[in-house]
Amino acid sequence: MFAENETAEVMPPDETASIPPLADLSRPFDARAVEQRTYAFWERQGYFTPAIDPTKRPYTIMIPPPNVTGALHTGHALTFTIEDILVRWRRMSGDPTLWLPGTDHAAIATNYLLQQQLAREGISWQALGREGFLERAWQWTETYHGRIVEQMKRLGVSVDWSRERFTLDEGLSRAVRTVFVRLFQEGLIYRGEYMCNWCPGCQTVISDLEVVHRDETGELWYLRYPLADDSGQGIEVATTRPETMLGDTAVAVNPADHRYRSWVGKTLRLPLVDRLIPVVADEAVDPAFGTGAVKVTPAHDPADYEIGRRHGLAAIEVMNPDGTMNHEAGKFAGLDRFEARREIVAELERVGALQRTEPYQHSVGHCQRSDDVVEPRISLQWFVKMKPLAQPALQAVLDGRITILPERFTKVYAHWLEEIRDWAISRQIWWGHRVPVWYCQRCDEVIVQVEPPRRCPKCGGEDLLQDPDTLDTWFSSGLWPFSTLGWPDDTEDLKYFYPTSVMETGYDILFFWVARMIMLGLHFMGEVPFRYVYLHGMVRDAFGQKMSKTKGNVVDPLDLMDEYGTDALRHSMVIGNSPGNDLRLSEQRVERGRNFANKVWNATRFVLTYEADGARPGGEQLSAPELPERWIRSRTAATVLEVTRMLEQFQLGEAARTLEEFFWGEFCDWYMEMVKPRVLGLAPAGSPKRERGATARQTLRDVLAVSARLLHPFMPYVTEEIWQHFRASRPELTETIAVALWPRTDEAPTTWADEMAERDMRLLMEAIVAIRNYRSENRIEPGQKLDVAQVSGPDAGVLIEQAYLVEALANVSLSLDGASSGGVTLLVGSLQLRVIAPVDSEAEQARLDQELAAARLEWERADKQLSQPGFKDRAPAAVVLKAEERLAAAGERVAKLEQQLRELK
Repeated sequence: MFAENETAEVMPPDETASIPPLADLSRPFDARAVEQRTYAFWERQGYFTPAIDPTKRPYTIMIPPPNVTGALHTGHALTFTIEDILVRWRRMSGDPTLWLPGTDHAAIATNYLLQQQLAREGISWQALGREGFLERAWQWTETYHGRIVEQMKRLGVSVDWSRERFTLDEGLSRAVRTVFVRLFQEGLIYRGEYMCNWCPGCQTVISDLEVVHRDETGELWYLRYPLADDSGQGIEVATTRPETMLGDTAVAVNPADHRYRSWVGKTLRLPLVDRLIPVVADEAVDPAFGTGAVKVTPAHDPADYEIGRRHGLAAIEVMNPDGTMNHEAGKFAGLDRFEARREIVAELERVGALQRTEPYQHSVGHCQRSDDVVEPRISLQWFVKMKPLAQPALQAVLDGRITILPERFTKVYAHWLEEIRDWAISRQIWWGHRVPVWYCQRCDEVIVQVEPPRRCPKCGGEDLLQDPDTLDTWFSSGLWPFSTLGWPDDTEDLKYFYPTSVMETGYDILFFWVARMIMLGLHFMGEVPFRYVYLHGMVRDAFGQKMSKTKGNVVDPLDLMDEYGTDALRHSMVIGNSPGNDLRLSEQRVERGRNFANKVWNATRFVLTYEADGARPGGEQLSAPELPERWIRSRTAATVLEVTRMLEQFQLGEAARTLEEFFWGEFCDWYMEMVKPRVLGLAPAGSPKRERGATARQTLRDVLAVSARLLHPFMPYVTEEIWQHFRASRPELTETIAVALWPRTDEAPTTWADEMAERDMRLLMEAIVAIRNYRSENRIEPGQKLDVAQVSGPDAGVLIEQAYLVEALANVSLSLDGASSGGVTLLVGSLQLRVIAPVDSEAEQARLDQELAAARLEWERADKQLSQPGFKDRAPAAVVLKAEERLAAAGERVAKLEQQLRELK
């Protein structure tokens, strides 16, 4: 059923590889024992390496490469789980499926962490030199790369390891150099001296996106700058960074500010430095800030830098790259900037220049990597002109060639691209892709080319010096969808697998990475790099707080896998979650996943222990399926349709929830309980039900086989173990569930769908639940058998025909003699059940009153809808009919409940 022995297309497996040994069915599922050998089996057999088939459209995902800076975290676990679900599903659907793995060199992060490591060893990275530092960086990379790969395998990622890439691989490095050269030749890369964000900790420029702004309570210092004529007059300015006043070259006021019109053009004397500086008028000044007069430090503030350019002011830099004060700071030279701030404020107070200090709330930029306060700094950098690249990338999303999920991020994406500024791509660090530019020391020629030049093309000189800077990590990462496939060479992989299908990543790097991949993919490939962008949220702790080491709430996914198993962690990562929403992760959530995995395993133990002989050649003849079989098969078919639809719509969390509810609720809690007497041969002697166990056992096995395939993308390890147990008696099945075909929706509805069976079984289940609830509400012991003396209503025949199910699952006896007196009447849809049992009159009246109130409310709602002026004329006929049916049903229920209350009294 559902083509379970057909195989999705992959590279031919190694026929000599052995099937992993099976777990003992008599024992609980041991996740740790199963996971390692199962993954080794998958990898050895090459199941995740797709074959290029020109007749089929491939499904491709490029993994967001984790940084080689340490261990994987819960964010990685979420990313890899989501992508693995999509990939396993599409592989099982028969698509040539490539999930390409790799790691990122993480330029600034690795550079910074290695500097910290060297410092702990007592080694100066500057003294080590560039080559020595890079040698240590490669050692670091090899160590952490191996750890990351093993952790990825623990998560069960079905990536094609034969195509693994690293952003500093030679092939990818050549792609980076090629892109740089071509953009330079097109006039889209240029070099210039501009105000940039500088991190003193990392000692490099960083982009605007790498600056994290936090509101902080600081101080606003009011300083008095006297006129140079020694008249005793002066002008008062306010600043949050008094240490930069040593580099002031002007004071600016707004030309419309009448308070300072007479001051424009006058000369002031800068305290502590004794520098003469002018008062200038500039519209950029906010008259409402401080006193309305601002100090101008062109070398240390972006706004001041622009004012300085407009007025021809000198830019005096007073800090070193490491955040200490330089020689321009005079006696404060050598001090850390914040220590210098304290000393300068004290000195300003001593000389009478400090007027007052006020608390001040403002936003302070911090480096995303080191958390150091960022300093604006003028520096010579390489830039990319972004406007020409941004417009096509914006249009690709607006015209639907790329769909961003959830849709709300489309507006955020559009706003960022519309406001985009040029991108500073050079970094003053050693680890990374070095800028492919050389300077001739003889004639000053600038040489930009892919491969290192041997001599200057202009003068023939061989004394060439390469630019010392490296490129922003995101510059190389932006090429990931096509550089990993062999570009700039026209490889078979590039022609077949590009454009990719889905880019799945966190919403926090939509601009860092996704937008740049779109821009560069369109520019160099002429086609979008992917069709869909799936953005997941952040993984937070159980209380919704962001995880951080300082809060002590970081959850290690490896610990959770050790404790609960990988399938449990994967289940907890997706169930109930939706694109773009943050996930609250707790041990209780993972424990729920483990409980579900155990439920799947225990159900398998039951099914395979009592597997039908009729399923094997020469086994007993199977009888026609009864209502429970027809119902569970129909529910299975509906679940196949629903889960497939949800996966197609990227609703992975809802797909997982639907599967859990079906398997745990309908299959285990209902169907298995219904058929246990038949499967175990416990039906009364001579009962025809006793002779029909084979059909039930076959149905159990069929539904479990379909369920295992539906569950496999979510919980790969336990489902692989189940599959191998199936294969022990059915070698014709595919040798792994990973390449078994996904249950086909074009077959399920025509073979198993049964609307009538679902309707009848729903009625039976409601009757059983009603009796159970009555028993619970009246505190009647579960072991006390009740008598159902009468069943009436248009569908009474359904209940009577399936009396054995109701008797077994509700612990009642359907005497149906109608003679017994007393008892209560339960309303179940169109049915009325008279149950003979001890009655607590007060409790029964309270129950009936509650049900009557609900029924009257339902009647009033339906009546109000139908009574609306023009409703019956405007509303579709089907809607009107449904409202009328609701009104009639509610009225009938009200009448029956009122009758029961009268009888009770």
